[in-house]
Amino acid sequence: MTREIVSSDEMRSIWVRMKPPLDPEDIVRLAVGPKKATALEFSAWESILAEIIVGDAFGVDRMDYLLRDSHHTGVAYGRFDHYRLIDTLRILPVPASGEAADSGEPALGLETGGIQSAEALMLARYFMYSQVYFHPVRRIYDIHLMDFLKEWLDGGVFSTDPEVHLKITDNEVTAGFVASASAEGDPGHVHACRIVERQHFKVFYERNPDDVRFNPEAGRAVFDSLVGEFGADSIRRDYYRQRSGAPDFPVKLRDDKVVSSLAVSDTLKRLPVVSIDYVYAERSRYDRVRKWLQEHREDVIRPREEADGG
Repeated sequence: MTREIVSSDEMRSIWVRMKPPLDPEDIVRLAVGPKKATALEFSAWESILAEIIVGDAFGVDRMDYLLRDSHHTGVAYGRFDHYRLIDTLRILPVPASGEAADSGEPALGLETGGIQSAEALMLARYFMYSQVYFHPVRRIYDIHLMDFLKEWLDGGVFSTDPEVHLKITDNEVTAGFVASASAEGDPGHVHACRIVERQHFKVFYERNPDDVRFNPEAGRAVFDSLVGEFGADSIRRDYYRQRSGAPDFPVKLRDDKVVSSLAVSDTLKRLPVVSIDYVYAERSRYDRVRKWLQEHREDVIRPREEADGG
């Protein structure tokens, strides 16, 4: 959709008036990057330019949202020395890995003096996700909003037609759930009330290392059991596990040798992944649900093979 919007007649008229004129395909390459714009071919240098904008390691988008969100939420988790980090950014050859030879392909990396700033960036991201973005109350409002949108939107989904899609802004959605909350028969009324009146579901179970060692699917087991006992309308689950830890990037040492960041930084090598597993209950049933789980916890979390006598 980004590609369609950037290449639309309305936007194209803006690009061509610029001096020198801009090619919409070049803008798409920078705005989306090779990982998502798989239909486009990228040169090595185009990949680096996209990495500067939207890269997983040092993309300015990542640096901006961490610093900005940290400031506006009033927490210190997202702060890091971005001035030092930017000063030490370099375009470096991708180092050899294992038995593979140095490819010579350029990539965005750092001089060794910036490695601590890079560590601080990755830790800032981990702490912001674990403490702010994945806070259980913030996440349940995402779920209530999605439940509302499924009933409020035409067909339960956003349109993939760019012109129609762009008409549904934050203003329209906010006005929609405020109106729906005050009209009992409107689509999404129940979910809108939970948002407007702050009657969100309450978390009663979260990922527990002891439970996970006993049963890796403990959260799923709790959720399924509670849905069976109290109904799907009363229980919600929010599960997420980050696919990988810190990204690997080249680092130039003081003797000009280029190595992997994971080879020089124990902090990056051991950076934990973000992992959550919350189960929520509707407020009016919260005490009953919590009591029921306390009474049946061992049977619920026990792996199915053991429960069946296998």
